Amino acid sequence: MDKIVIQDLEVDAHIGVTEAERTLPQHLLVTVELERDLAEAGRTDSEAATARYDVVANMIRETTGAHPRKLIETVATEIADAILDRQFASAVTVEVKKFSIPRSRYVAVQIRRAR
Repeated sequence: MDKIVIQDLEVDAHIGVTEAERTLPQHLLVTVELERDLAEAGRTDSEAATARYDVVANMIRETTGAHPRKLIETVATEIADAILDRQFASAVTVEVKKFSIPRSRYVAVQIRRAR
């Protein structure tokens, strides 16, 4: 299956298990892989035959900023659901990176969902 990849989109979210953690927005990186047939887009050069990257990126930003959450697992699930609900892809892989563990680059959650 063909893929559209948005790698390490920078977003801010009120996220964390403790209330204190959720008080200030935290920086997250989100990567999505949208699985969809891109043959027609490649043949026709038609924007209508693909997913508009700016629309997907804005939807991810809106989803992550919508309300506070405790877990990045929840953020990843909500992003995947929004992408599938809007039919941007037939399947999607979402990775969310959080920078909360000292002396580590990041902690990440990766999920894959399909219609």
